[in-house]
Parts: sequence; structure tokens; C-alpha cells
Amino acid sequence: MVHRPTAPDSTVRQRVPGHRTRRRFLAGAASLGVGALGGCLGGVETTVSVLSAGSLAAAFEEQVGPAFADATSFAFQGTYYGSRAVMRLLVDEQRQPDVVVSADATLLRDRLQPAITEWDVVFATNALAIVYNPATDVGRRLGAGDPWHEVLASPGADIARTDPALDPLGYRAIQLFELAESYYDHPGLAATLRDNTTIEPEEPQLLAAVESGQRAAAIAYRNMAHDWGLPAVDLPPKLDFSAPRLADHYATATYTGADGTSLPGRPIRYNASVPDSATNPDAGRRFVRYLTEHPDLLEQTGLVVPDSVPSAHGAVPEAVRPSTPRSGEPGASDHEGDHDE
Repeated sequence: MVHRPTAPDSTVRQRVPGHRTRRRFLAGAASLGVGALGGCLGGVETTVSVLSAGSLAAAFEEQVGPAFADATSFAFQGTYYGSRAVMRLLVDEQRQPDVVVSADATLLRDRLQPAITEWDVVFATNALAIVYNPATDVGRRLGAGDPWHEVLASPGADIARTDPALDPLGYRAIQLFELAESYYDHPGLAATLRDNTTIEPEEPQLLAAVESGQRAAAIAYRNMAHDWGLPAVDLPPKLDFSAPRLADHYATATYTGADGTSLPGRPIRYNASVPDSATNPDAGRRFVRYLTEHPDLLEQTGLVVPDSVPSAHGAVPEAVRPSTPRSGEPGASDHEGDHDE
């Protein structure tokens, strides 16, 4: 990945060649609709079914799932939605996966524990970024190093974000705008950025629209830019929700939903668990353990695995504990995730 400095607090990440296969997969995901990915792959006893945040679709389908299948006796079957939709499917008993994965660790804990599961493991982190099409006017300005917040606030800028009612990426975009208004000392910036952005209902469609030029740019996760081979502007840590040490700062930005629920900003942390209703809990525990034991594989997909990960919340089963301990091994610091989140 080539990095080129632009404004003092941002970095443009250039397009990476060789992503044609990945883009075809992601475009297919967008056309099929999230949740249609991953067909039936064998009998119940030989398959691990994973209900996951949509931002991990390419990572799981193209790399993690096949690698897990090669290393074990379990085939992989993945289904992907926004994390808030994932939680609703479980709470409403519409799905009974072997593994549930969220892009917001606290969301999973608030919605599923202790009724549906009593533990989880944080296995990776991520960051927000401004992903863009370099052939558009907005993309050319971002590629030239113009400040991202000024470009996105320009009249006629056509920027995409996801639905905050469905996934954390959507409400983190709103929280980003609020933090940016204060960070850049630009009164009214948050409202302008909200007005200049259009909601794409599903994560796979978000960057499909950018790749095709239908949208000039999008608020997305850094690993999604990697998936699509699109350039991106990296945000400063105070805005990208990547740093647990800045948890108190992120919490100053909030999103209030239509139901009146207010969500504070939180560091991006992916966590996984095995629901009590899992059809094949042994396969589920093996898959979660596999996530904790293969940080290099996760990093190849554009995710970040710091030394503090994996970290545990609750009584993690022995079968989930990695055979090779790392700093923050599940069970070693049972409440680490509570402090960071």
C-alpha cells in the first residue's frame, strides 16, 4: 500500500492493483442482497454457520472461511447484515447461527448478554476512512490532498453512508461528522456533511456505488477500501474510532435513533461469540478460536490486530482459548474490553 501525505492529519491510500476477483465477489454480493452470501455447504454436523457484520463479508468469504475449512473438518457458511440487524435477527429468533460477529463489541453485549450468550472475544479492530472514486471531481480533489471535510462539505458533493438504524458504520459516520465539527473548529459542519450524504441501505452496495462512479465517495471502514481496491483518505486517530485510548473522546459524539436511544461513540472493535441456541456449538467455538489464533490472516484482509487483542468478556470456554497465547489472551484479562469500549 502506497502512502502519500496530504493535509497534516490525513493520508491518501492509493488504489491497489489485482482486486478484480474481489470486486466481482463484492459486486455480486450487492446484486444478490446482503444475507444471500454463502450457500449450504454440507450437513449440520460438518458446517459452521456464521452470522456476521457485513463489513467482514469479503474477509470471511474469500480468506478466513476457506482457510478455516482447510484447517478443520467444518465447511464454512456465512450470512451478512449490518450489526444492528444481526442482533435483531438473533433476539427475534429468526436465525440460529453457530457464531455471531459484531462490528461493535458493546452492541453485542448490550443486546445478547446474558440471555443469548454469556461471553465474547474481541479479535480485531478497524478505522473509518473516506473511500473515493479517483475519476470523479470529489475524488480528484481528495487525491490532490484537499482537506476531506472541505471537499465533502462542498455544494453538490455526492457522498454515501450506510443506514445508522442497521449498522454501526452508519451511526459512526454521524458521530464522525460531530467530532469533525469540533476538531476543525467549523461550526455547522456536521449538519452540512449529513445533508451532503445519501444513505445506501446495505454495506455491499456502499462501495459498489463508489466503484461504479454512482457516488463520488463514501464513509467506510478501512478494510472495505482494501476489499475494493479503492483509494482512501485516512482520518486522524481522534476521528477514525481506531484508538481505545481515545474512548472518552469518541464518547463525546452521540447518535440518537428514531426510538430516542442515544449511542455514544466507541472504538471500533470486532467481537464474536457462540449463541446458546447454536446448532453446532463445537464448530462455533472452533471458528472463534481460529479467529484468535490467526492475526496475520486477519491483517491480510485489511483489519488491524493490536497486541491487546484478543481480549475477553465473560467466561470464555476453554475450547475457545488459543493454543498460542498472546498479550490479552481470552481469559487473561477478563474485563479489558469493558474499559476499552
